Amino acid sequence: MKQYLHRLSTFVFFAFITFPGFSQIANDMLPSSAEEIKNAISQKQDLAAQSLVKNVPFKNIGPTIMSGRVVDVEVNPENSTDFYVGYATGGVWHTQNNGITFTSVFDSAPTQNVGDIEIDWKTGTIWVGTGETISSRSSYAGVGLLKSTDGGKTWENTGLTDGHHISDIVINPENSDEVVVGVLGHLYSDNADRGIYKTTDGGKTWQKTLFIAPNTGIISLAAAPENPEIMYAAAWERERKAWDFKGSGEASGIYKSIDGGDSWTLITTGNGFPQGEGVGRIGLAVVDENTVYAVHDSQFRREKEEEGEKKKDVLKSGDFQLMTEKEFLDLDEEQLNDYLRSNRFPNQYDAKKAKDLVKKNEYKPSDFYLFVTDINAVEEDSEVIGAEVYLTEDGGKSWKKTHEGYIDDLFYSYGYVFAEISVNPQDKNEIYLVGVPLVKSEDGGKTFTYINEPNVHVDHHVLWIDPKMPDHVINGNDGGLNISYDAGKSWIKNNSMPLGQFYAIDVDYQEPYNVYGGLQDNGTWMGPHTYEYSKEWEAEGQYPYKSISGGDGMQVEIDRRNPDIVYAGSQFGYYSRVNVKTGERNFVRPSHSLGESPYRFNWQTPILLSPHNQDILYMGANKLMRSMNKGDDWTAISPDLTTGGKKGNVPFGTLTTVSESPFQFGLIYTGSDDGLVYLTKDTGGSWSEISQKLPQDLWVSRVVASQHKKERVYVTLNGYRDDNFQPYVFMSDDYGTTWKDISSNLPLAAVNVIVEDPVKEDYLYVGTDDGIYISMDRGASWQIFDGGLPKVPVHDVVVQTKENDLVVGTHGRSIYIADLVPLQKFDAGKKSDLQVFDIDPVNFSSRWGVSYSKWSSINEPKVKIAFYSPLTGKTTIQVLSEKGKELKTIDVEADKGFNYKEYDLTIPEQGKKDLEKEKDIKIEKTDNDNFYLPAGKYVIKVTSGGKSAQTELEVKEARRGQREIPSPEEG
Repeated sequence: MKQYLHRLSTFVFFAFITFPGFSQIANDMLPSSAEEIKNAISQKQDLAAQSLVKNVPFKNIGPTIMSGRVVDVEVNPENSTDFYVGYATGGVWHTQNNGITFTSVFDSAPTQNVGDIEIDWKTGTIWVGTGETISSRSSYAGVGLLKSTDGGKTWENTGLTDGHHISDIVINPENSDEVVVGVLGHLYSDNADRGIYKTTDGGKTWQKTLFIAPNTGIISLAAAPENPEIMYAAAWERERKAWDFKGSGEASGIYKSIDGGDSWTLITTGNGFPQGEGVGRIGLAVVDENTVYAVHDSQFRREKEEEGEKKKDVLKSGDFQLMTEKEFLDLDEEQLNDYLRSNRFPNQYDAKKAKDLVKKNEYKPSDFYLFVTDINAVEEDSEVIGAEVYLTEDGGKSWKKTHEGYIDDLFYSYGYVFAEISVNPQDKNEIYLVGVPLVKSEDGGKTFTYINEPNVHVDHHVLWIDPKMPDHVINGNDGGLNISYDAGKSWIKNNSMPLGQFYAIDVDYQEPYNVYGGLQDNGTWMGPHTYEYSKEWEAEGQYPYKSISGGDGMQVEIDRRNPDIVYAGSQFGYYSRVNVKTGERNFVRPSHSLGESPYRFNWQTPILLSPHNQDILYMGANKLMRSMNKGDDWTAISPDLTTGGKKGNVPFGTLTTVSESPFQFGLIYTGSDDGLVYLTKDTGGSWSEISQKLPQDLWVSRVVASQHKKERVYVTLNGYRDDNFQPYVFMSDDYGTTWKDISSNLPLAAVNVIVEDPVKEDYLYVGTDDGIYISMDRGASWQIFDGGLPKVPVHDVVVQTKENDLVVGTHGRSIYIADLVPLQKFDAGKKSDLQVFDIDPVNFSSRWGVSYSKWSSINEPKVKIAFYSPLTGKTTIQVLSEKGKELKTIDVEADKGFNYKEYDLTIPEQGKKDLEKEKDIKIEKTDNDNFYLPAGKYVIKVTSGGKSAQTELEVKEARRGQREIPSPEEG
């Protein structure tokens, strides 16, 4: 599931280049500096203050139930119903009712990427180490160590900006100003700002007290509960590239301090704890000064088992590499059939057929090696050891493994995302390990039992044990938060917040339309865009969002002719065509032919239904594949469109994005993870590389054929896998012959997606690793959306063209939508004029201002008045009758740019009298002592700076027989 990782090369120099349409571009591929990150935070604050679109409201439409990855839980020692939860890319949330509801305390922070949280419960100070430490392909860097003294209303950056990923924060319980921090450091590149840091003045200054190596940081840090002077820290050496991950090294080990973190000594040298290249991630649980458990993701290899005579006769792929024709023809047919079946050769190849093909010289014996062999894959001769538990009871002088044999089926091949251990404070022999399952030992790690419940997600990362009531545990995993009061026999799911980590989204065109999306480790889901959070579904038994596919959810395509047909799937190209109504599904992953090496598929394999024919499906491997019959059969319509991959344990040299022009069938662009962009104008008959004049060796995050001009194409490049966060956005008006840099004033943040507005040719939307931006002049300048959107990674953006909604898929805060109509109606040629935009008609209801009983809430209508103001300052909104009589006046402070004011359709006593006289009607006061506008047409007039503009507001008659709101019996 997560055994592969992504990263691009580090410290590669890309010289200054000059070509038409560009000023000189420098792309040295070095990681972004701490100074650049600090400057970017200030730049974003300035952009937000000046943005014309900062008030455009975004509505979160969930989902909540599947949640996202939890990285930390901090519980009030005096009240276990009061605790904070940190989410990898979803921020920090606080509950004071045992997880029934949560409040975000991190929305004002400059990032939502969290590595660790620590609370000084004496003072209420919250510390957050930003940048999660799991080291997965979507582990985003932070901006340093943040501190809040007002419950999360404001945040101060106290430094360690270049640390990127902060693992642990320890506050001295005897001195709140003394804090020790473990810094893991950069994910994809070497850096010096990692190790252990200490402050004695509350974060004003820091001293680095332990540095090991530029590729080795601290993954776990803890103090002895009864003596804060005694501390233990786990160092982790790791190297990550887009094509490979090495999660172990000689520099990994455990350190000890006896002076509160001022100095450190390595305590894992020749005393029972593993040493050497295979030492992987280590998690620590400190019981007391001398007693420490350590869980170790051992990357040492297991000893090979003795092979029986039967196993010796099993054919392996390497046997065919240099095999002669005679040796092939002499093979035992039963053994050859076993080899063909176990390696998933096409069904038409059995031993007899294979020998016949070799005999006719149609294939060589080596082709039977090539078919199953990725030449870039690193071959290992045995399995890694995986999870091991060690214990010291003498303060690290000696270590012993607590168990015999292997702890299988816990870490699998990606223990680097786990390796955490928890100990019952009342019983040091009761320990928990997190992994794909959650396991428990009651005998000090000698044996383990499996903990499982159907409402608990796999992939566990955090376990807190109540020191007063040890059967009370809180578990954080890739699916959110769970609480148990019987030591894991049963669990409560506490997912009420929209924290989904979406990779990709799409929409259909039903009414109401549905939004679809693939999520990190939570499959693919679909749900109505009208979703609003409510617990009512628990009584109804039907959650509005529905799961349609498992695994790590990836891209989604919906057949425009029949929205029941959806293409969805999981990582590395494992897609299916799903009928969401009947549940029928057909596997649609293309397979290579005999004589070819296996195709290479990206983690997020791109798929695309042709806009010209919804039976035609494209899928990107290292070649572009096309199916003319909905994925049942496939043909490669290109050569390898990458540089060919690199040796490693991750598929690399893969396509990441595909786009077909709406103007011409077969005018197709592709982009790859190694920086190549290709174009075909003849449905794959010929291909041209068009990326020579773009910055090189970057991940092509998106290529988009314009819907406004046939020759136009947009490309975004992404340096995240080099810790290079520069924004790269380009446009060409000549099929990529020349390129124009349109990144303009975009602040430092890697770019994931670009989308054109379907109505306004000059409007572009860009999603980055910390938000979403709009350009209203085709990239000459950019403005940030800020209306209710936290600074969260935006992975995908779609415009639903029927409703003109901007649909935003975030990797950490689920899905947001915004109404684009006011923006699309804006006349950029009249920027100095006041502009008021259309208001949708509203149906009158006799239930306005009425409640069913004194116990029920009042039904209060609202309409949104949207207007553009060329100035900041006092603005007056008047509600006028058809004859121009003023019925109500509302004073607002408008910002320069787009403004939105909710109006509740009420009028005061005088307005009521004037309207009764004008319309010759009677307007009754409602239960909430208000008068509401009756059916009719009205004028909304906005005045500011001596300028006025107006629009119509229509209140329609209620339709006869229309049930306006449900009866009490109906809920």
